[in-house]
Amino acid sequence: MAISAFDEITAKKPYKALLEPLKRTGGRNNTGKMTVRNRGGGHKRMYRIIDFLRDKDNMKATVKTIEYDPNRSARIALVEYEDGEKRYIIAPAGIKVGQIIESGSGVAPDLGNCLPLAEMPVGTLVHNIELRPGQGAAMARSAGTFAQLAAREGNHAIIRLPSGETRMVLVNCRATVGTVSNSDHNLESSGKAGRSRWLGRRPRTRGVVMNPVDHPMGGGEGRASGGHPRSRKGLPAKGYRTRNPKATSNRFIIERRKKK
Repeated sequence: MAISAFDEITAKKPYKALLEPLKRTGGRNNTGKMTVRNRGGGHKRMYRIIDFLRDKDNMKATVKTIEYDPNRSARIALVEYEDGEKRYIIAPAGIKVGQIIESGSGVAPDLGNCLPLAEMPVGTLVHNIELRPGQGAAMARSAGTFAQLAAREGNHAIIRLPSGETRMVLVNCRATVGTVSNSDHNLESSGKAGRSRWLGRRPRTRGVVMNPVDHPMGGGEGRASGGHPRSRKGLPAKGYRTRNPKATSNRFIIERRKKK
């Protein structure tokens, strides 16, 4: 087993005013039909309300705590603004309790500050990137991820994403300076099946061990490999592109993500 050391965590209990109940679905939709397999069980959770908009402009905030969030791989930080309001944000790597952060136009491109891409130096590492102005952070939010501001052309900034994709984003979209915390998350190893059950993940049955009626790769005498790898619905895996060729966002993508 290899798990996080939780060295950076400074609070044992979350801030109650920013919690809300999180209903478990068990992979079922509104009619009770299972639409996602291998979900169910797991520890009870409360959702932490995260400020992805960072719209409290030109008001300094002090980092009060760095906390664990069971709903995401990154750490979260509780910040208190000058008017007394408290909010949770995704904690950037290297942020410390007592540090001052700001958001809005005209703020310095320092660690944890949120500002438009138009005001950042080219080459800056960023996370929590908006896709549309005022929408809130949508990209580079998981543990250890970051994107790089590669260039600016007219009304668009060119962003190099963690996947290797290069795409254009409007320069008045906001992003937060720095990389996301908990970069060692990808080194974790559960060590036992029970730890996956705590996280709400049920056992997964491989397609090749099913019968032909249950899966396209099922059936055969003995340990058959399954032929062409595909999903339960028959969609080919391992290289088959499922992205819509007519997607409107295609025009913003300069270079597709790298193949594994």
